[in-house]
Amino acid sequence: MIQSTGLKTLVAVLLSVGVAQSSAATREPQYVTLPSLREQLAITDAWRSERIANIPNILKKYDVDAWLISQHEHAEDTVFWSLKRATQFAARRRTLQLFLASPAPGLQSSYSWIDNTPEVWSNLLDVLEAQDARSIVVNVDAEIAFSGGMHAGELVEIQRRVGEKWQSRFVAEPMVGVEVVGTMPRGKEGDRLKWYKGLMETAWAMIGEAFSERVITPGFTTTEDVEWWLRDKVQAMNYTTWFQPDVSIIGKDDFGDPNPSPIQPKNVIHYGDLLHVDFGVTAIGMNTDTQHLAYVLYPGETEKDIPQGFRVGLKKANRLQDIVRENMKIGMTGNAILTKSLEQMKNEGFDGRVYCHPIGDWGHSAGTLIGMFNLQDEVPVLGDLPLLNHTYYSVELYAEHFVPELNKTLNFYLEEDVHWVDGDQWDWVWGRQENFHLIHSKAANQEGFFVQEL
Repeated sequence: MIQSTGLKTLVAVLLSVGVAQSSAATREPQYVTLPSLREQLAITDAWRSERIANIPNILKKYDVDAWLISQHEHAEDTVFWSLKRATQFAARRRTLQLFLASPAPGLQSSYSWIDNTPEVWSNLLDVLEAQDARSIVVNVDAEIAFSGGMHAGELVEIQRRVGEKWQSRFVAEPMVGVEVVGTMPRGKEGDRLKWYKGLMETAWAMIGEAFSERVITPGFTTTEDVEWWLRDKVQAMNYTTWFQPDVSIIGKDDFGDPNPSPIQPKNVIHYGDLLHVDFGVTAIGMNTDTQHLAYVLYPGETEKDIPQGFRVGLKKANRLQDIVRENMKIGMTGNAILTKSLEQMKNEGFDGRVYCHPIGDWGHSAGTLIGMFNLQDEVPVLGDLPLLNHTYYSVELYAEHFVPELNKTLNFYLEEDVHWVDGDQWDWVWGRQENFHLIHSKAANQEGFFVQEL
């Protein structure tokens, strides 16, 4: 609860959010239709080529000579999915990939062999001998998925096949895999970000329709109904998703529990409810992640009738978004960003939690973590990685606010994706929520009763 001594801070919070209105979406989001699969293939393969062309620069940055990846079908290395062609649905036989920082004369910067005979090893050894690489990165990190995707049996086989000379030069450099996956290709005329904006706009459009009277009838519709409406809409649009949508009623459901019940009951939505959704779409090799809030208007109510306590809670969450984004400095660790953000939040007189993650090829992608829901002091290992540029992030958090109208403290959850712009600047991919989605009442019939559509 805000004490009297925090009144000036609260006023400053509201004013700062008011100034930031330009960060909200400037028009109603529309559904973005995806191109044909054939067109998508050309787009994503161009991004893949750009990413592979950048690998030598990353190897030089971390002062290593080569990067060796090996996998089998159904036992792919995690980074395989960011380096494969669009028409590759899995690794085949043994799939070996080798990347060189500074190829010797007559050699290439990248190699890929698909074979299940001893010839694959002789091909690899020929290149290693010609290059005489002094350090060869292998993905065997114990903590970071994007740097630890080599299966244990595969490592044993590689060591046996290449011999003591080359296995003695194997090194673990986790930032290679992290940076390769975490660095977003620019694409032709920046088309990767353009398409990512389209995905985000579509996610906003889906949430806007789901949180409307077209989908929700108070007293009848459940939160689970809305979740499955979203799943059906995603499929109808030829998108997919990377997690089950979660719709909850703030103050009634246990959203945010790090160990939620798999059979959590879903509630019927009623007038006056504050709704929350956690939702993401997947398409063209990219993922989004968004959390928005909605209010169910009573019959005859308009936006001005939203409880003031709800309005202030949303503005606090907006302020926390600004604090985190302002503290996202390239090269800082996620733990340092977390500490500075929480300190600033406390100094401004309110409470909340911060748990931001990289996004892109994966929903939870490669890069440093800025807190986790249950880890607000520091995140071991992943929180110690440096923040990279040329990447996308989900700014995920909540602010606490005592709502006088309900006589209880509620958590106001928000999540929006940002993209790196330049220096230490980050911008919202589509915008950020600054006003509640509104569920209006159905029109009344001649007798004055609100009609449930079947």
